Amino acid sequence: MPEVPSLHPGGSRADAMRQFTKARLAQYNGQNGAPAYIAYRGRVYDASASFLWQQGRHQALHQAGSDLTEMLDQAPHGPELLERLVLIGVLV
Repeated sequence: MPEVPSLHPGGSRADAMRQFTKARLAQYNGQNGAPAYIAYRGRVYDASASFLWQQGRHQALHQAGSDLTEMLDQAPHGPELLERLVLIGVLV
């Protein structure tokens, strides 16, 4: 996988943001050495370093490499947990 520039939430370098289609995002499922990326409300986050996303799975319910907008809106926690992750791109 190519090197990915990191941009923490609140950053202003839009040129560093990568664009992901759903098909491209699916390649980053956290399995077989791939990073674990997740999307929420059009933003793509790197969850690879989070112990909550080991092997690309979260709570045995959610798979990295996907848009979790609808699922997170129904989760017992809010999107503030995403602030712990690195914002790396946008979903197009």
